[in-house]
Amino acid sequence: MGNWLKTMVLFVALAAVLMLIGGAVAGRTGIAVALLISLAINFFSYWFSDRMVLAAYHAKELSEAEAPRVHAIVAQLSQTAHIPKPKIYRIPDDSPNAFATGRNPQHAVVAVTDGIMQLLDEEELKGVLGHELGHVIHRDILIGTVAAAIASAIMFIASIARWGLIFGGYGGRNRNDGNPLALLVAAIVAPLAALLIQMAISRSREYGADEEGAHLAGNPYGLANALKKLQTVSMRVPLQATPATAHMFIVKPFTGRSLMNLFSTHPPIEKRIARLMERRG
Repeated sequence: MGNWLKTMVLFVALAAVLMLIGGAVAGRTGIAVALLISLAINFFSYWFSDRMVLAAYHAKELSEAEAPRVHAIVAQLSQTAHIPKPKIYRIPDDSPNAFATGRNPQHAVVAVTDGIMQLLDEEELKGVLGHELGHVIHRDILIGTVAAAIASAIMFIASIARWGLIFGGYGGRNRNDGNPLALLVAAIVAPLAALLIQMAISRSREYGADEEGAHLAGNPYGLANALKKLQTVSMRVPLQATPATAHMFIVKPFTGRSLMNLFSTHPPIEKRIARLMERRG
């Protein structure tokens, strides 16, 4: 419940940034146009992103004969969660990682790398797959899409402000309606604030999926142990992921550290494990 409340508060903050900056730069009409454009772009992404991301990582559907252990675990967890069993895809990569995609539980896909299937034991794999089903249950793909739509609208309005400042379209000598300070905030501060809030929403949903994964698996130990292993091995064998899809994976697929944790799509592994261990007893 705490993660959902935090997510809703962050959404309100994101919408407030859009309203304040949009109103200062482009007025109500500008806000509406920017939001409609970003919604159209992200609506397409919502419906077709699963196919695009699976194709980007050369993922192929994994049959039950090829991976009976994975299929059995997903079937058990899906039954516990009272959702249809998702399709399972294999990513041909030695880096251990996994993600879930799909617009709803009826069209969900869980993708696992060769590396994660080889690295984890059954209990650890159950925790990871439970985490991914947690994203499906909580409809985190939809949440991420809406957050991206609002953030995109803010970026669009900020771009208008920057071009206005460059070409003197706002706040000229003979105009009293332009506010250079508001434009400066829109051009610099608003996109940064939108990015920070969007990343915070992503981190909140990771915590929520961790909690759901531990619940579905019946204990937090498998997922906690899996996260330790994934962090260690991923540093040695990084996954060549695109920045646009990095947030989808259970652990950040890059070896480099963020400049600040605020700009990361994933919470620190240590904090995730600590929160999982609070579930003991």
